[in-house]
Amino acid sequence: MLREDRCCDGEQKVVQAEWIELALALADAAAAVIRPLFRGNLQAEYKEARSPIVTVADRQAERAMRDLLMAQVPDHNILGEELGWHQTGSPYTWVLDPLDGTIAFSTGKPTFGTLIALLEDDHPILGIIDQPILRERWLGVRHQPTRFNGQPTRTKANPDLSRAYLSCTTPDLFTQPDQQSRFRQLSQSVHITSYGGDCYQYGLLASGYIDLVMECGLALYDFAALIPIIEGSGGVITDWQGDPLTRTSTGEVLAAANPSLHQQALAQIQSVSKSISRA
Repeated sequence: MLREDRCCDGEQKVVQAEWIELALALADAAAAVIRPLFRGNLQAEYKEARSPIVTVADRQAERAMRDLLMAQVPDHNILGEELGWHQTGSPYTWVLDPLDGTIAFSTGKPTFGTLIALLEDDHPILGIIDQPILRERWLGVRHQPTRFNGQPTRTKANPDLSRAYLSCTTPDLFTQPDQQSRFRQLSQSVHITSYGGDCYQYGLLASGYIDLVMECGLALYDFAALIPIIEGSGGVITDWQGDPLTRTSTGEVLAAANPSLHQQALAQIQSVSKSISRA
């Protein structure tokens, strides 16, 4: 679903090996901060109503990653959930979510993760989901197979929507009536719907345990890293219209294990949209 950047001779650009190593080092740095704090004194701060809390782990993990980036690639941009923008004018931007699933983390559940993405001209070319407690890591790199703990991993080949497993972090994400109707339509079309997981559920999709994930309200730092991981494992990830996810996307995300399931899920979602427009 991403534009394929090409060099002047028509060859596709290759993600530099040192950037892959740097991304892995960033995940290690964040994990070193997060592990000792898990199920410990979180020093939580509450945001506005119905928004996630922020813990000392969020900020310290992002700071550790930013310090490493500033030392290794000071000319690159950085966008972090907690500490915002560092802009240099480079075509390369590192997008960091130090603790995706802060609520899970703060309630002692090991289903959160650190998200790391590298964008080239706003297109994700590298992504990591790292679960530091379970020591599970998915790495997606443009034009390479996704790897789970160093080994290639693939999505499920199931083409039958009625036998699919759908996942969502929480139905509370769907705050608008039309969003609720679309999710309910898809949920009623699959075999099982489960909740919880944040970024971890997308890793499970990449490894063949979940067929579909449907969510909304996600920001760039929530979904940028997921794109190379899902696509490199054979899956499809778009918005609810079937369009590629970009910096300006509204945050409505649909991920599927294969193109057939993705098209069937889109059809269910969009059938509700058509009903709403006719009404």
